[in-house]
Parts: sequence; C-alpha cells; structure tokens
Amino acid sequence: RRGTAGRRRAGATTRAGAKSTLLFDGKNITVVHPQENVYATAARPGSVDEAIAYFVHDLGMRFPLAEMLTSQLAQRLPDQVRVADYVEAASIAGVPCDHLALRGDETDMQVWVAQGQHPLPRRVVITYRHADGRPQFWAQFSDWNLAPAAPDGLFTFTPPAGAAPIAFSPRQMLQSGAAATTGGR
Repeated sequence: RRGTAGRRRAGATTRAGAKSTLLFDGKNITVVHPQENVYATAARPGSVDEAIAYFVHDLGMRFPLAEMLTSQLAQRLPDQVRVADYVEAASIAGVPCDHLALRGDETDMQVWVAQGQHPLPRRVVITYRHADGRPQFWAQFSDWNLAPAAPDGLFTFTPPAGAAPIAFSPRQMLQSGAAATTGGR
C-alpha cells in the first residue's frame, strides 16, 4: 500500500448500473453519485480505520466491505467468525480458487481466495441472515495491485461541473445488492 497509507478510494456499481465513489483523503470523507450529479462530504481527519468507523457508525451509512479495508481485519476476524468450512475448489474469472464459507452471529460470508502465490480474495458474498428477506451483498475483485503508484489526485475530491452538495442520508450509499469494485486498493 505504498503511497496510499491513510487514504482510500472505493467504487460501487449497483445491479441497476448506478455508480458511486467513496473517497477518503486523510481529512474528509466524500461520496459521489455521478448519475445524479450530487456529492456529500464530511470532515473527518484521522486514520482510515477512524474514518470508516465514523462513516458506518456515526453517519449511519452502509458499507459492507468496510472490515476488509481496515487494518484490524486479522485481529477482528476470530471474534466475528463462529464456523468456517472449506467448500470446494472453484474457478472465478478463470482463476483457480478455494471457496470458503464463514458464519458469524449476524452475517454469513462466502469468500473465494485465489490459489497459488497470491492468495487474495476474488469474490465475497455476504448474507445478512437476520435482515428482512436475507439480503446479500457481493463483490468481485480483479487486478490486485499491492504496491500501487497512486497519484495524490486519485484521493482528492474536486466536485464535477454543476454537481450539487447534499447531506449524507443514512442507508443510501453502497447498499446491499451493490457490487463493489475496489481495484485492490
């Protein structure tokens, strides 16, 4: 993560094709919805972990892969997973993977991890067992780059021409059913 410490950028595309981008530059959290030409920004200086916690807990926004973007994943996973099973070998976009099923108190998660030298997630499916209708969130990962040369501008928000600022509206961004693409960053 050379050059990206303290910053994150994540994109999401819903099943209907609507796109959104979440940016954190170390000082502000911004979500942009280009089709509606709107954006919301909240000041939140600090670490990525603090920004994600603020976004999810204080702003009340949904961000299903938040845990995967924090530095605490390895420490928190044992407390959140009650049962883990190996399902089978499978192929995701032509990449041989191991399919794992994990069960927690609130959610179930399936993850397909690439076999070989680079055991990185290729697909994640999260099922919210206790929510009405048992909604699912899924993400497909490709083109992992663990040492990106990311320019500062990638994390700097400049409002699009004519874009209107709006307030954050809880439970509207990155809803379950959206497919997030993080590009491995």
